[in-house]
Amino acid sequence: MTKVTHVQTPATSPSPKFIGAEIYRGSTYGAWHPLRVPRVSTVMDLTRALGWLPAAQFITSPRAKLAALTSFHTPQYLQALQTAEAAQTVTDDIRNRHGLGTPSNPVFTEMFRRPATAAGGSLLAGELLRHGGVIYSPAGGTHHGLPDRANGFCYLNDPVLAIQSLRRNGAQRVAYIDIDAHHPDGVEHAFADDPDTLLISTHEINRWPRTGALTDQGAGQVFNLPVPAGLHDDDMALILHELILPLVQGFRPDAIVLQCGADAVTEDPQSRLCLSNNAHWAVVAALQSMAPRYLVLGGGGYNPWSVGRLWSGVWAVLNNNEIPDHLPPKGHAILRALRWDGIARRHLPQDHWITTLRDRPRNGAIHDDVRTGVAYLKNRIVRA
Repeated sequence: MTKVTHVQTPATSPSPKFIGAEIYRGSTYGAWHPLRVPRVSTVMDLTRALGWLPAAQFITSPRAKLAALTSFHTPQYLQALQTAEAAQTVTDDIRNRHGLGTPSNPVFTEMFRRPATAAGGSLLAGELLRHGGVIYSPAGGTHHGLPDRANGFCYLNDPVLAIQSLRRNGAQRVAYIDIDAHHPDGVEHAFADDPDTLLISTHEINRWPRTGALTDQGAGQVFNLPVPAGLHDDDMALILHELILPLVQGFRPDAIVLQCGADAVTEDPQSRLCLSNNAHWAVVAALQSMAPRYLVLGGGGYNPWSVGRLWSGVWAVLNNNEIPDHLPPKGHAILRALRWDGIARRHLPQDHWITTLRDRPRNGAIHDDVRTGVAYLKNRIVRA
């Protein structure tokens, strides 16, 4: 595999910071929606139970102001979103124009305040990283949002806002890496023509939104790798070492934004990918020393146990904390209290979802589609 030399961050770098908020506790898109499950609150609780989240490392996310959101979103859309939250209903015209009040993007109690809080965290992260450091905001990663409409469970696009904030605070070249099961169509819409933004996405072939073809290049630095169903840890290791790390190293970014969606693991209902959480943690660790500014966001993840365990492990990796073989009783209690109620039945957890953080590795022979896709993109780099 290609050898990559990491750029070491200064030894005096401050401790990583975790941006979160209580608004996510109990907030739901509705009893039938994939985002009915708790996610960020589970990560906050579990990392505190493990002694990994002292008060000095936690920052309460502000809610973004409208003026800050207009750097990507239209004033008309933002007004419609606020009005829909206040009225708890939308007109047919608003639904058709702005994508609000649809099955994917329903009307719910905090439909403006919740995404505006996630966006506020991403905007603040760009400011806090002015002089370097590491920030984790698991509520972020809403990569489908478009300027004038909600899209794919995403009412605002906080990764775009984060990149803009990093730019305003001194970063000139930003690498955005997305390992969610779904293509980041909203982020690509914003930066496909920007040569100072490197966009790398791995996403399942023929999975909504069915954008991000291997051959798409934009006018900037766009590298899409659609991956097959059944993608496993060995596939992802090859992608990481043969494609992602060489691209990032060659780009020499001032800042890295990683969207670490948890919907590519075997247990998630919204993809057919078969990663373990070890694959995500390997990406998190490998990128951490490759730029002076590092922002890790959440994203997809619809099994409450797998997403809570994966994202808690991300925080452990960022702090170089050892992940225990077995969780302490406080951790058991947090995971055992989770519920995943569906329309017809309640989903019950597997034993290891309660007692551990780390999945068993999921290995296998490298898929031909992965080898072919990586080779195609590497050939693009050579030709350039």
